[in-house]
Amino acid sequence: MWHVLEHRFDIVETISELKRIVKPGGLIIIALPNYKSYDAKFYKQYWAAYDVPRHLFHFTKKTIEILFEKNDLKLTKVYPMWFDSFYVSLISEKNMTGKMNPMRAIIIGLLSNIKAIFSKEASSLIYISKQD
Repeated sequence: MWHVLEHRFDIVETISELKRIVKPGGLIIIALPNYKSYDAKFYKQYWAAYDVPRHLFHFTKKTIEILFEKNDLKLTKVYPMWFDSFYVSLISEKNMTGKMNPMRAIIIGLLSNIKAIFSKEASSLIYISKQD
């Protein structure tokens, strides 16, 4: 599920259905924006990935772990989506200033990625659970 779960009203049921349809040894892969990223903190209410009212929920690694545990799943890997910080920063610039400001968006996206190397809080994250 690529940037879908944050749009769903029934998140627990959605994960339950994913678990039901994935074969043993299969993977559940979910990509989500990360409001703990540097670009989210920099842009604050203008951060494009808040995407209100379309984004109903926002998640952290901990909330994904809890959501998976409710469905007897284990979070096995988390990967950063390095290029999302640039796209989200570009749209956030437009939200904040009324202009795209591509150079500033590149700088903020790059800063976000550099900080994510140490904090593990990239602009978007990919969560993986392997079915037993």
